Formats: sequence, structure tokens, C-alpha cells
Amino acid sequence: MAERLGERASVEAVYGDPISVGDRTVVPVASVGYGFGGGGDEDGGGMGGGVGATPVGALELTPDGTRFVRFSNPRRVGVALVVGFVLGVLFGRK
Repeated sequence: MAERLGERASVEAVYGDPISVGDRTVVPVASVGYGFGGGGDEDGGGMGGGVGATPVGALELTPDGTRFVRFSNPRRVGVALVVGFVLGVLFGRK
């Protein structure tokens, strides 16, 4: 199992196929994580594993240069809004 996961742990798992329009090329970028485990005793055993991928941004290549455009994290934005609301309520009281 570890061997098969290792074969798939490559740059292609993180960077998507380039997409070109005019003089602009965009390369999708993802965060990829692998995990596996196993165990057993005298009655038997088992193994399991998984993989997860989350889009994090894109590389934008133009004649003017290259830049990384980070995608916003909706969970992080939601947490920031809740914290801001709570702080506003707490400090808004007199």
C-alpha cells in the first residue's frame, strides 16, 4: 500500500494541467495529503489509507511576470467574521 501511495506522490498531484488563454497561463495548485495505517492481532488484521486534496491557489504566468494567487479559505473567513462579531459585542457594551 505504501509503495502504491509513494508512486502517486508526485508533482502532478499538486500542480494541475496548465490552462492558457491568450498570453496568460494559469496552473492550478493543490495541497495534497496521504495517510495510511494498519494493525492486527491473532484474530486478524487490516490496513487502511486515504488521500485528500484541497485547492489552494494558482500560478499566473504572463509576459509581465509570474505570481501566486491564493484562494480564500471559507472556513478561515467564517471564523474571522464570528470572532469579529463576538469582539464587537463584548467591546461595544458600556
